[in-house]
Formats: sequence, C-alpha cells, structure tokens
Amino acid sequence: MVTIKAVIMAGGKGTRLRPLTCGLPKPMVPILNKPVMEYAINLLSKHSITDIAVTLAYLPEKIIDYFGDGEKFNVKLNYFVEDVPLGTAGSVKNCGDFLDQTFIVISGDALTDLDLTKAIEFHKGKKAKVTLVLRKEPIPLEYGVVIVDPHGKIIKFLEKPSWGEVFSNTINTGIYILEPEVFDYYQKGDTFDFSKDLFPKLLEEKIPMYGYVMDSYWNDIGALTSYKETQFYMLSENVQLPIDAKEIERGIWVDEGTLISNKAKLIPPLYIGKNCVINDGVELGPNTILGDNCKIGASSTLKNSTLWKGVKLGNFCEIRGAVLCSDVQLSSRVKVYENCVIGQGSVLKDDSTVKPEVKIWPEKRVEEGTVLTQNLIWGTQSKKNIFGNRGVKGDINIDITPEFATKLGCCFGSVFKKEGAIVVGGDENKGSSLIKNAFIAGVQSTGQRVIDVRNSILPMTRFAIKHFNALGGIHVKGDGFKPNSISIEFLNEKGANISKSVERELENLLCTEGVKRCDVWEIKEVIEVDNLAYFYIEEGKKYIANLKGIKEVVPSVNLFSSSPKALEIGTDFLKGLGCKVKGKVFDSYSNGNWMDEIRANAWKGQYILTAVIKENGEALVLIDNRGRMVAEEVYQLLVYQILLNRGEKLKLIAPHTFPEVIDRLGKIYNCPVIRTKNSPSTVMNEMLKDDQGLGNYLQFILNYDAVWGLGIILDYLVQKGIEFKDLLDDLPKFYYQKREIPCNWEDKGRVIKELMMENQITNKEPFEGVRIEDKRGWGVILPDNERPIFNIFAEGLTEEYAKELCDFFTDKVKGILEMKK
Repeated sequence: MVTIKAVIMAGGKGTRLRPLTCGLPKPMVPILNKPVMEYAINLLSKHSITDIAVTLAYLPEKIIDYFGDGEKFNVKLNYFVEDVPLGTAGSVKNCGDFLDQTFIVISGDALTDLDLTKAIEFHKGKKAKVTLVLRKEPIPLEYGVVIVDPHGKIIKFLEKPSWGEVFSNTINTGIYILEPEVFDYYQKGDTFDFSKDLFPKLLEEKIPMYGYVMDSYWNDIGALTSYKETQFYMLSENVQLPIDAKEIERGIWVDEGTLISNKAKLIPPLYIGKNCVINDGVELGPNTILGDNCKIGASSTLKNSTLWKGVKLGNFCEIRGAVLCSDVQLSSRVKVYENCVIGQGSVLKDDSTVKPEVKIWPEKRVEEGTVLTQNLIWGTQSKKNIFGNRGVKGDINIDITPEFATKLGCCFGSVFKKEGAIVVGGDENKGSSLIKNAFIAGVQSTGQRVIDVRNSILPMTRFAIKHFNALGGIHVKGDGFKPNSISIEFLNEKGANISKSVERELENLLCTEGVKRCDVWEIKEVIEVDNLAYFYIEEGKKYIANLKGIKEVVPSVNLFSSSPKALEIGTDFLKGLGCKVKGKVFDSYSNGNWMDEIRANAWKGQYILTAVIKENGEALVLIDNRGRMVAEEVYQLLVYQILLNRGEKLKLIAPHTFPEVIDRLGKIYNCPVIRTKNSPSTVMNEMLKDDQGLGNYLQFILNYDAVWGLGIILDYLVQKGIEFKDLLDDLPKFYYQKREIPCNWEDKGRVIKELMMENQITNKEPFEGVRIEDKRGWGVILPDNERPIFNIFAEGLTEEYAKELCDFFTDKVKGILEMKK
C-alpha cells in the first residue's frame, strides 16, 4: 500500500446535538463509551495511516487533552486550530506544509468501517486528483448528492436536492482522498468549502474527480436519532468495528470491574462499561449502553437508552429511549421517556417525570414531583436558578428563546389571582422586540390584558404600571456591552422588582406547567402606547420644587448615554425644566475609553453638571468639573444628604453591606436607618412601602430613575446656589473597599461554614453571608447569587485600614478555597 497521510476534521460544535454537546465538542461524544473520533483514529491506524493532522475550532483543549500526541493510539497527531471559521476546505488548507503528499480527509464526528485500503487503491488506479467516498442512501434529501458516470467519474453535484432533483441516490459521506495540488485553487486563510466551492470549481476546470461507492457502514451522528441508531447498529454487530469489552453472553458486553446482581435481568444487546454496579431487580435492555462508573438502583428498568460515565439512578427508575450525560443523578421513582436528553451534572429528585422529547441543559435541578413537559434550557453549568440578582438574563436565542419567553409570559400572567393589565416595556434592541412579542403572546394566553409600552426605558415602564393601575409588568432590554445579551426585569404593582417569593412561584410554574389558559373569546387585544414619554416627563416635573428658579438660571448640563432613547428622554425632560442641554450618544461596543473622554470633557467647567444615563435609564453616573466620577456608595450618600437637607421626612434605607456612614447620618438628623438584604428588589420594596411617605419615594426616584433623579439634583443645586463639586466636598468621609474572588459554585457553602465556625458566628446572623467585626473596622463576605464569585465588602477607620481589611478577608477566602475538602 502507498503511504499517505490523513486529516481528521474535528472542529464541529454539534449544535443539533445539544445538550449532549454543551461544553463538549461533537467528536468527543461517546459511542459505546469512547469518543466517536477515537474510532476514526483506530480505523486509520488499522490501515497503516499513522501521520494524522487534526483540525480544531470548538473547545480544542478537550480533544487535545484526551488524545495527546497520539502515542497511546499508535499514531502521530498534529493539531491545527482555526481562530475563525474557514469552511471545510479552508480548515484543511490551514494544515499548511503537512499537506505535502496524497492524503485522506475524514470526519471526526461520523462512524464508519470503510475499507480505506480499497478506496485508496481505487483513487490511485483512476489517477484521480480527488476521490469522494460515496454511499447509496434511499432518502438522500438531507445530503449532498453526487452523480457519476459508469466509470465512476463525477459529472455533477447537487446540494440537498428536492425529490424532483434526485437523479441519483449516491451521497457524499465527507470522506475524500486528495492530491495536494488541488489546494492551488485557493489561498490559505480563505473561507472555502469542499462541496460548495472547491469541488464545483475543479469540475469546471475538468480536473479528474471520481466517486468511490462504499458498501460499508457510515453514519453522521449529527442528530439525536442518528446518534442513538449508530450505537444500536454497533450492538447488533452490523458494523465491523471492535467493541472494547468482554462478551459474557451473546450480545451482552461487560467491561472489567463491574458488579451485577444475580437478581438483575440483562436482555441483549447491551453494553456495560467499567466499574458499574447493577442492583437487585434491575432490568437492562435491549439496546442499553452504560458508561464507566454507573450505578443503577434496585428495580430500575432501562430500554433503548444511553447513560454516559458516572450516572447514578435511584430505586424504581424508568428510562425509555433517553440519553443521560455524564454525572447525572436521578433519585427514586424518576421516569424519563423517549428522545429525552438530560445534560451533564443535572439532578432529578424523587418522583419527577420527564415527558417525551424534552431536553434538559447541563447542571439543572428538577425538584421532587416535577413533571417536565418542555425543554429546561435556562442557564449555564454554574447557574442554579432562572432568576439572578435582577430578573432573567442570557443570550438571545440560546438562553432566552422566543419559546422560553412565551412560557415566561404565560407563567407571569398566571401569578396574579385577578384579571387586569400587565405592562410590557422594552428598548429598541431587535432582540428585545423579539422576546417582548413572544412574552406578550404568553400573557394573552392567560386572558390578561397587555399594555405595550413601545421603545421605553426602565423608569418609564415602572411609571406606566402605576399610571395605568396595572397588576405588574416587565421590561426587556439589551446589554450595551454584550450585543447578544438580553435581560428581563419583572415588576410588581408599585413598579419595583418582584420579591424572591414571586420569583420562586414563577420558577415553580415553569417546571410544573401549573398555568392557567383562557378560551379564545377571552383573549384581549394588546393596547399599544406610543406617547407615554409625554406623560412620564410631565409627571416628573411634579417632583421639582424650584421649577421657576431653574428656568431663570438656565443651567447647562452635559448629558451622555449609550442608549439613544435614554438620551432623548433625558434631554427632553431637562429642557422642559428650563436647562440648556448638550447631549451625545456614545458607542459602548467599540469605544472602551468613553468614560475617560467624558471625564476630560467635564474638566472644561462650562456645565453645572456632567451626567451619564446608563442604557436602562435607571443608573446615573455623575462627574464634577474636576473630572471626579461619583462612585456608587458616594452617590447613595449624596442622595441621603440632599433629601435630609431638603427637610424631607424619611427613613434611610440601604443594604447591610453599605458603609456605616449612613448610621452617623441617621443620628445627626434623628431619622431611622433600615438595613436590608443585598438584592435590589428588597431595597426597592422597602422604599416603596405604603407607610414610607414622599421622602422615601424620592429616595427611590434618585436611586432607580436617572432622568427624574437628575432633575431633583439640579433643582437642589440651583435652589442652594452651590456647585456640584462643593456638594461632593461637604459629604461625610468614609473608607470603603469592594472586591470579587472567583470560586466554584460547590465551594460557596463550604467557605461560609468555615468562616462562621472560625469566627464563632451562630446561625442567628440576620442578613446574608458572614459579617466580621475588627478593631480596624468590619467586613462582609457574601457569595454571589448569580455568578461563581465571593463579594468582599470592607470598611475601615482609615483608608489604609479599609485596604488592609479587604486584603485580609480576600486572603482568608482564598486560603479556604485552596484547602482540601
């Protein structure tokens, strides 16, 4: 045999296989307990093809870590990683000087027992420049069809033909034998595809191209159905590839170290990997595949199902036609039905049921008694709940799909015990519009009325809920720094974010399908509101005490925002007060130094105030004419100082992690201080309690409405006749530090427990996390609800003490994280 090289194409994401391929490249998906790409390597080695290039793109480290240099597989592997997608031919040419002789291209995510030697002999015998390996397919509609003449010479290509175009049933398998000179037809780095670009070009140039029709097995595992079929074919011994286990009975393969009860029933064909435990009364098969280290509880039954490594099933479970990825854990009496996939690390508690066709993404927890009828997609491997610190966030069409948004709308409409209106607002982002419309459909299906507030900022949506006396609402917006990210904030009847208890109710409804549905005659038309901005601006003027004075002074304001709508509303509001406004939209995607430019602009000193309205219209960043940017805690202190100096009667409300300067203010002005948990929802709802009065509503405005809040601050500056820098200089001094420490999700509880034991803190701690007092000040160590991090908050008697304490608590947490469990 002529010595040739090989290229394994292993860059596939396997999108259609998700959640099997969440965090796993498609070539690493296991077939009978080993990656499908391993079969390709073994096949090449069997035919003495040992010099192999591997083209990588998606999660390349997973493949490199497993296969290494190829020595343990008796081959030499050379890896080529493409940073940007180059197409099939482009990625192969990326191998560069490796392509110096005849070579075969084979997919790393298809299974075949093709006789490579015969195919190569055919290629050499025809003196072909290109040979495509073909196979006959009864229904070729989903494949590229290749038409050959009686001598095997290719005369035409058809990409995914309709039935009217099916002039042949020979399809392209994606296995090619090539001479290196064919790559002279395009440049390295070009995005080029074999079937769409190179082969039609070579055909046009009359370059000798032939088709070798194989009579062996071939299947691409690109979809769940074909993935399952491939394994079942191997178990039925219709594929001439070895199975790495001992055949203890006809059609029953069991690897070493596995313990099987003599009261278990095994029905062939089936495969069991290493070190598994099969308990009394278990029934396995037919077509059951268990990876290594699986444990099957008593009286559980499995048919036509695949379990990856480390799966644990409790007693009396029923698995039918499903795939369970690595480290999935099922408690007792769990039922999983046909064509379901349960993602890696997910946990299903007692008596839960997963209906047919449902997909569960990795690291999910399904609570006891839950009946899942729709995909549980939300989140990533580290995310434990649908709701984060503020509503729901995720990538459009990945985490937050239209289907998911419709379900959310249906659940939100079902939360309310009475009929009424639900306000739906959002920004101009295309993704926001898509999700908003899907959410509206879900709300309508419950019989609730929808008021659609078009192209709004978050404070306008909050205002609309009160203005229209609605039950609640949502606001959908894009992320100014992550173009594919979407967030949904859920609001109650006061316009504040919903409480944790309502969030939990929504999460339960999502899992249990306990939603209400209305009849068709109960569906209400959507009320579309286009002129809300006018009413919002007019309402905001009511909170300006010195409107006449502002019009007389005509103060100049330098206003910025990454949101055109926020800038438009802010500008119109300030001009309506009598201000002169210079406004500018900055591009948060492309310009990372925008804040430095704004601060430099503020130095010019021609404005009473320079302000940035964040894209949601809620957060306000202020800069004085020395270029000093007001930090979050300083801004909060500024709010208290303004309201107290105005003589407002109020309670000072802040999270428990806020500096103790607030307590000093409370004593000076003889007003109560209320500490809350750290979530924005808790703070908002405390400010909006019915008995809090105007002072606390103004506190809410200054914290959660950048437009109205900016007006109140300007009103105060004009009324007092002071400059903003002087107001900042007069604020009480405090010394405060914040820091974030990355961690694993599973370490959070251990760290908190260690800290509480070490500091002799009982479980009577009234808030969250661990608070530690020190003679130099205090610190709070708080695990984040949304991300795998610890938040460190520290206040010291001096700036030096604050930094020392923050460093001390940081080192303390890092030390515990490094300890062995």
